[in-house]
Amino acid sequence: MENQITIREAITENDVAAFWEQLHIYHKRDIFPDSNSEDLEYFLSSEYHDHMMKIHSRPQDRCYYLFFHRDGQDIGFAMPVIYTTEDGKCFIMEFCVFPEFRGNGTGKECARVLLDWAKEHGALYAELNYGGDKRRERFWQSVGFIKNGADEWGEPLMILPPAEDVPITVEILADPEDWQLKKLENGFLKEIGEAPATEEKQEQLAQAIRDGKITFFMAKRGYRAVGMCSVAKCFSTFACTDTGVFDDFYIEPVLRKKGVARNLAQAAQDWCKENGLASLTVCCAPCDEGMYQSLGFDLRLGATFAHIT
Repeated sequence: MENQITIREAITENDVAAFWEQLHIYHKRDIFPDSNSEDLEYFLSSEYHDHMMKIHSRPQDRCYYLFFHRDGQDIGFAMPVIYTTEDGKCFIMEFCVFPEFRGNGTGKECARVLLDWAKEHGALYAELNYGGDKRRERFWQSVGFIKNGADEWGEPLMILPPAEDVPITVEILADPEDWQLKKLENGFLKEIGEAPATEEKQEQLAQAIRDGKITFFMAKRGYRAVGMCSVAKCFSTFACTDTGVFDDFYIEPVLRKKGVARNLAQAAQDWCKENGLASLTVCCAPCDEGMYQSLGFDLRLGATFAHIT
């Protein structure tokens, strides 16, 4: 059909080479126009190429090299990874319409075709990193994506939410190095206006978890961690026993007002009772007092003052 956009997978050696040629052009032209960028150097390197080829070749959760095709010619490309062994996430790593074909809704149509293709290949929802670029943000919003936290490196994310409801469960974090904890922590830091956690701080946090100084509770939608909170132990000379401080309370924006906050707070409160902690306190801004009171923090202990060293 004339003007219809279809997807053509790069399978042959020549097609794969052509895909990588266009990917390098895209990185230099659209993503890293500063030729001195260290990031550009990495994306043009054999290290990145070999890494992605391994993901492309693996039997499950593989990366696809796709061309958008119309009227006998390629007009753009995409590089999605579909995590069928996890929760059906399609992560769109790259998406490009060639400059000469941009305009007249071509980009939106390519995006819709890609999302339909992903659904046919087992994807239940889609996510991407838009790099904080306002133009890309507006484009993906027009397709239905919503800003939703940050990834484990602190880069902002957008999500096209899954349509179906999946029960939310809460579990204690078992792996201090879990990449999903890093992802949620960076989403939390981004929301309160702080910089992403450095590798040093991430390791310090992981060590505190190993040492039992802090316990994290993860709200999970199947495989995906969508929220968290923590309890840090401290000894109270008043109670002469351990008490807890409630912190790191964060839920992905797309899943708020769905009962996740109550589930997390209840799990933390139950754990404190089971482990003999005399109390669980939270420090919050005045605007959040009503929320915490509704979650069971209903005893006011006065003002909190701090000296930062």
